[in-house]
Amino acid sequence: MRIGILGLGRIGTLHAETLSALDAVESLVVADPVADAAKAAADRFGAEVADSPEEVLAAGVDGIVVAAATDAHPALVLAGVEAGVPVFCEKPVARTMREGVDVLRTVEGSGVPVQIGFNRRFDAGFGAARAAVRSGELGKLHTVRATTFDQAPPPAGYVAASGGIFRDCSVHDFDIIRWVTGREVTEVYAVGGNRGADYIRAAGDADTTGSLLTLDDGTVALVSNSRHNARGHDVRLELHGFADSLAVGLDDQLPLRSAEPGVTFPAGTPYDSFLHRFADAYRAELAAFTEVVAGTRPSPCTVADALESGWIAEACTLSLREHRPVTVAEVRAD
Repeated sequence: MRIGILGLGRIGTLHAETLSALDAVESLVVADPVADAAKAAADRFGAEVADSPEEVLAAGVDGIVVAAATDAHPALVLAGVEAGVPVFCEKPVARTMREGVDVLRTVEGSGVPVQIGFNRRFDAGFGAARAAVRSGELGKLHTVRATTFDQAPPPAGYVAASGGIFRDCSVHDFDIIRWVTGREVTEVYAVGGNRGADYIRAAGDADTTGSLLTLDDGTVALVSNSRHNARGHDVRLELHGFADSLAVGLDDQLPLRSAEPGVTFPAGTPYDSFLHRFADAYRAELAAFTEVVAGTRPSPCTVADALESGWIAEACTLSLREHRPVTVAEVRAD
């Protein structure tokens, strides 16, 4: 098949590399506002260069990957849908939830599949955790703990345009909690602070947060996030049930060390970035998209899925600002 890629920053270039190595993909057509970025990708991956998203869609592509700046996501997704071309779009769907709802309304009536990029759904450990919950081997869940700690904060310009840590970082934890447990979040209470980079505070954001989520069956979920974790990129999920407990991310590259005498676990080199931690998941995610393009599977992460996690992020943002519990229903605008 022939795939178009719109946007060739760090993630777009990674996706071009991944797609160029997949047997199902015969050719790539790439476009980026920075001509040198498009040319570099073309030279490296044997792709064709188009001058605009419109030229990509006119080039006979079977699917498109949207990895452009967030502000461009709605227009590019809708352009693909209007052309009848399946779309893979990096999160978020849009800068604002209102724009995201507008995209959803168009997509839902189109019959064109759209997949949103929440890569943890394609990580082997998270997949095994979901299967364990669904099989009942853990019993009823009572506690879930999720962690995402970056080794170092993103650049100041990224932070200023990110929408805040809940929308940019925590949203991955919110999505995977929904996906693994099969439950919805009804209420949140969030706290946060700034102990590190001054530019994060200057942007009106927190560098470290904790979110207490209540799920619709009464399960309690605790989400910890930070932009500062010098030992490495730490992503984990703990599931505690009445019959058993299970953890994702407990491998030899876990960026944590034990204080217990004689304990050598974890013994490997810690993960140093999300690209390192989720390299296999990124490949599996785009392999799944080729199946969506081929019509052999439905979208494994829909626009509606992405918006559900977005509402949780909105509730946490309001909770932190007003120092109070917030229900997801309070912020939702269907």
